[in-house]
Amino acid sequence: MTTPDTTVLSSIDEFVVVGIGADGWPGLGETARDELRRARVIYGAARQLALLDGAAPELGAQLRPWRSPMSKHLAEVIGNGVVAEGMINDGHPDAAHPETVHILASGDPMFHGVGASIIARVGAGRVRVYPAVSSASLACARLGWDLATARIVSAVRADPGVVLSEVTDGARVLVLSRDETTPAAVAELLVDAGFGASTLTVLEQLGGPAEQIAADTAESWRRRAGDPLNIVAVDCVGPRRSRLPGRPDDTYEHDGQITKSTIRALTVCTLGPAGAQTLWDIGSGSGSVAIEWLRADHRGTAVAFERDPERADRLRRNAARHGVAHRLTVRGPAPDELADAPRPDAVFIGGGLDEEILALAWAALAARGRLVVNAVTVENQTLVTRRHGALGGTLRRLSVETVAPLGTMTTWRPALPIVQWSVDKPAQSMPEPGGDPAEAGR
Repeated sequence: MTTPDTTVLSSIDEFVVVGIGADGWPGLGETARDELRRARVIYGAARQLALLDGAAPELGAQLRPWRSPMSKHLAEVIGNGVVAEGMINDGHPDAAHPETVHILASGDPMFHGVGASIIARVGAGRVRVYPAVSSASLACARLGWDLATARIVSAVRADPGVVLSEVTDGARVLVLSRDETTPAAVAELLVDAGFGASTLTVLEQLGGPAEQIAADTAESWRRRAGDPLNIVAVDCVGPRRSRLPGRPDDTYEHDGQITKSTIRALTVCTLGPAGAQTLWDIGSGSGSVAIEWLRADHRGTAVAFERDPERADRLRRNAARHGVAHRLTVRGPAPDELADAPRPDAVFIGGGLDEEILALAWAALAARGRLVVNAVTVENQTLVTRRHGALGGTLRRLSVETVAPLGTMTTWRPALPIVQWSVDKPAQSMPEPGGDPAEAGR
């Protein structure tokens, strides 16, 4: 039985996060049960707390369902680490002393779960986690898949289009669903992307008494919405799609303002995506560089700056088509929109280059971050050559030729040559581009 929030009480000394499966109290280990038996307050989603109903005689805790939005309520509980909401000061001898707050979570709390969120806020030393079997492990057990080779994406907070970041012929992908509408949305996306022949399996209420499993091809999927607690498994049949940069130009909508495939591959490799880094893509155009930066590492984020509203809309569609829209923010033109953007670990300037933008981007770039500029015009090539002289780095001229028809025969058609400058920002301060080297370090 849940009870309403009442008063604010003492400081929180420790958080205990207990994972629970669809089989509820009977499926918990004795250690996890003991933790819940000694709890004074347990937070969790209403659905998760309902799984404790059969344990009512053993529990003396007050059950607190998360308010919506859950993320805001969680932040209130753990935000400053000094108050626990909803506990009644009833004269308990420990009421004025630090408390242990128990939180109930689905499956493994460290797998796309609340456990990782809490640890990120308060540190691992103040959190104990008791995981249950994750939904991904249960799904692979039912399907006979190797969990180590399955690709896993979460549509709990992202658009279902996130599945498109992982699909390729022969891949096995697990999609953690937001609700009962996710399976049909995934099926439609797969068909539109050329993966209609893929097998789609929806696994509901895994591990519980109401468990159900249904399968069909994506193009034949006509099933009505089922249980909101589900996971979607996709056995991919369709085109081969690599994570490596240099995707064909025709996989993007563009009006000609696109970094061509070969140059794009060299550019993304030069930017060197690695880990939870943020990229600024200035003069983004079709967004192809930012999109392939994001595809290269699922932990990265990007901010695209684009002056033309039509191109910005096209950029968003391209990001959705490649399954990375949830990690890409589209803003207006530089330099106007640079000031309050997240600090970048890497900057790419492909359009709209001038002295002011270059100086602002260099100033914003994090220490040890990397700046890459592709210059096409003679004026911009002169600018980056001058800056290379002041700041160093690598300067290269890129020229690509492609076979094309010439009458009844063929010839080589050269693309416009590009001068590419890349430079790493050192930990020690250096002059901004256009500044006086003598001012460095002042």
